[in-house]
Order: sequence, then C-alpha cells, then structure tokens
Amino acid sequence: MKQLFLKPEIYKYATAKEFAEEFQIGEGDLVVSNEYIYEPYFGKLNLKCDTIFQEKYGAGEPSDDMVEAIYKDMKGPYKRIIAIGGGTVIDISKIFALKNVSPVLDLYDGKLEIEKDKTLVLVPTTCGTGSEVTNIAILALNSRGTKMGLAVNEMYADSAVLVPELLKGLPMKFFATSSIDALIHSIESTLSPKGNQSTRMFGYKAMDMILEGYKKIAKEGEEARYGLLDDFLMASTYAGIAFGNAGCAAVHALSYPLGAVHHVPHGEANYVMFTSVMKKYLELKTDGEIDILQEHIAGILGCKKNEVFENLEMLLNHLLQKKALHEYGVTETELEEFADSVMENQGRLMANNFVPLSREQVLDIYKVTY
Repeated sequence: MKQLFLKPEIYKYATAKEFAEEFQIGEGDLVVSNEYIYEPYFGKLNLKCDTIFQEKYGAGEPSDDMVEAIYKDMKGPYKRIIAIGGGTVIDISKIFALKNVSPVLDLYDGKLEIEKDKTLVLVPTTCGTGSEVTNIAILALNSRGTKMGLAVNEMYADSAVLVPELLKGLPMKFFATSSIDALIHSIESTLSPKGNQSTRMFGYKAMDMILEGYKKIAKEGEEARYGLLDDFLMASTYAGIAFGNAGCAAVHALSYPLGAVHHVPHGEANYVMFTSVMKKYLELKTDGEIDILQEHIAGILGCKKNEVFENLEMLLNHLLQKKALHEYGVTETELEEFADSVMENQGRLMANNFVPLSREQVLDIYKVTY
C-alpha cells in the first residue's frame, strides 16, 4: 500500500536574488506574479523574462474568467512557467503548464486532453495554500456559482521554492487567513480515511509549528510573526504534503459556496466552517483519529481534551475574529442551496470526511454556523 507521494523537488533560499540567480530566470520564462510582490524583490534584477501580473485580470480568488483572460494575453512559446505569489497565482499557473487550457470549463469537465508541455516552478508568497506541493488547482466557476478542483499529476510542480523573505510584506489579515488555511489542511488530512503514518507525520508537525507560533503571537502581539515566517512557510509546505496525499474534506467542501457566492477569502471561509464540522464529527464518532487529534492539540494548548475546539477558536480569534454566516450576507434560503451544491459538486472532498455526512447533516452544520 502506497504511503506517500512526493513530486516536486523542494528548494529554499534566504532571498529572492539567490533564487533568481540559481534558477537563471530569463528568456523563455513566463513569470506569473503580482506587481506589488515582483517589483520590490525582482524588478531591480532586470530579468529578461516575460511577466504577467494577475491583479490586472481581476481581484480575489482564481476563476475560469481570469484564466481565460490571462491565457489570451500569453505570448509564448515558453519553456517554463514560474509562479511567484499566493494561491490564486499558483493555481492558475498550474493550468498554464498544460498544453490544452481553453475552454477552461472543458478542461475541468474532462473534455480536453491533459498534457504538460512546460516546466513548472512554484514560489509561494503566503503561508497557507501548500499548493506548491500539490497537483490541485481550485477555480471559481463563475457561470456555475461554485468552486471546483482539478487534480492531475501533470500539474505537480517540477520545483517548489521557499523564500521566507517574500512573506515580509504579507499584511496581518492575509497572514492569518493563509496560516489558518494551512492549519485546517493539517487537521483535515490527519482525520482523512486516506491518511496514514507518513502523511500524519507531516500533518502533526505542521500543526505543532503553527499552533506554537499562534501562542507566541497571542502573547507578544502581531509583530511577533516576523520572526516566525520561516516556520510558518515550512509548516504550510508540510501541511500541503499531508493534504496532497490524504486530501481535505468537509471544512473545505462547505466553505466553497461561501467563497464562490459571497467572495469570502478562502482561509477565512474555512475558519467559519471549521469548528461546526469538527463538532458534527464528534456527535457521530468520538474514537479513532479524532480522539488522538484532540489529545495532541490539548497538549499544545494546555487544556482538557473535551475543550480543544473551544480553546482553539479562542486562540485563532487573536488572529482573525470568527463571524457567523449571516454576517457575510448569507440568507437562510441559501443554506439549502449551499447544502445541495456541496452534495452535487464536492464529492472529491466529501469522500475524505472523518465520517460520512448526509445532506441533512451538512445542512445542519450550515444552520449551526448561520
């Protein structure tokens, strides 16, 4: 039985300059990034590559419309796609490493042949998605009002590059939402039926690093995060390895309609749903991996096992205050629609639940969170 799959070679550099020099970025390369990230760190290097700045094609999370618009402006042919950015930049760049991209809806519906024809280099500038070590690209399919993931081995990076320097400009809210996303990756993959000793090793290590960092930030204030960027970046990658093998589950599945319809940032939407999903699991099953998980987190937080998720929420609220669904403009009518969307569109994720969840149970989670 396969225990672990690791595809990208992982590199780490102290500075952007070291990375650019060793990878010899230049002609034949397309760098997909954000101008506010690229210019301070790479602009002065006068690299001879082509650049595309994602924000010129729309704000927020990646969508089918964004991919189509950028694809039309790609000059090519390119030997390498180099993504330097957060989850949006990285996910769309995975798609651009493929030979057949458009229509992107056909790609996601399995109607286009999957073939990789460019080398893919992924450089995360947040500490959350873990996308640099996974083969998954999540898009908001605007015409369908949902999100959908495409997971194929051709979208694994050839190289994942970690540069802690690039996280220095990350505002506190984005640090919070991205790192909470990584924490949830580690927890969901640890609870997944597809998890094993190897994947859980990465998941628990990521949990340890993130939660110890949060405790320091809660005690010393927001500025404490700057001394922890290396740890958080590594933890995000560890969590990415864990969920890239064992999968994410209901927290992500239930957050997708909230993100797609009300444009709540991905990590924040996950946090909204997180505790309610965990409590529903505990209503259905208290033994097995969830018992081990609670024991582990209780040891970090210094609380009783049955108080873990309440104490965890208190800790996370130091970084990002949790809100109810109605505070984002969600209506009671939408809860039924969200439940239907999850059951119809998120089977890939729901298959990884700690225990199976019915539509009625999913709706109940939404109602509790409302």
